[in-house]
Amino acid sequence: MDEDDAIEALENLGLSNYEAKVFAALQRLGVATAREVHRTTDVPRSQVYGAAESLQDRGLVEVQQSKPIQYRAVSLEAARSHLRGEFERTQEKAFDYLEAARRQGGDGDERREDIWTVRGRTAIDDRVAQLVEEAGHSVFLAIGRDAGDLPDDVAVRLVERAEAGVAVTVAGDGAAELFADTPVEVPEFPTDHPHEGAPVGKVLVVDRETVLLSVRDRRGDSELAEETAIWSSGTGIAAVLIQLVDGGLGDTVSI
Repeated sequence: MDEDDAIEALENLGLSNYEAKVFAALQRLGVATAREVHRTTDVPRSQVYGAAESLQDRGLVEVQQSKPIQYRAVSLEAARSHLRGEFERTQEKAFDYLEAARRQGGDGDERREDIWTVRGRTAIDDRVAQLVEEAGHSVFLAIGRDAGDLPDDVAVRLVERAEAGVAVTVAGDGAAELFADTPVEVPEFPTDHPHEGAPVGKVLVVDRETVLLSVRDRRGDSELAEETAIWSSGTGIAAVLIQLVDGGLGDTVSI
């Protein structure tokens, strides 16, 4: 990483461009005046004062009231702590607002559209966990070969729903071991299953009205493969997809 990369990283943490450049310059210079900072950066001298004052307010710069005024950056450990705390506080405020906005708006709009697309394994796993948690009477989840391990939070929710009386069925490599001694049913698929080798990620059917299907790209490494899913609930499209899933399973398992 060069200085430009470091400046960009500091900007991503909330500093302005001038603040980031002044802070980086003070790390190099140690103690310096506005004139000295200006000479080693492209920050106008008139802007160094404002940037340094803002950095002082953030707890990143110390100021010596001499003539001329001199500035010194705090230690890197102190700067890391300040920036981390500020980033976390800002993040918390943003997500508090988003959570309040979500509660105010409700989730009703989410199911008005016929079909939704989700990209990225983490986002897909979060959606799977949510849909499983909402199950009232049945859950079927199939994990494609080489699709990666089932996340702990999804596995926990599956067991919880099964213990609550929901009929939960999970199919896939490692499922029998993962759900041993739990109420989760784990069927055995034949080794010559017709969809062997397909880039299937996950197939989820909840209460025979909600369906989620995900596929992976063709990269062999399951840790690197991207995953994309579509899901729908209580719609004609969902009903058709569930029928296709049911037909593709044959007599192996009932969803």
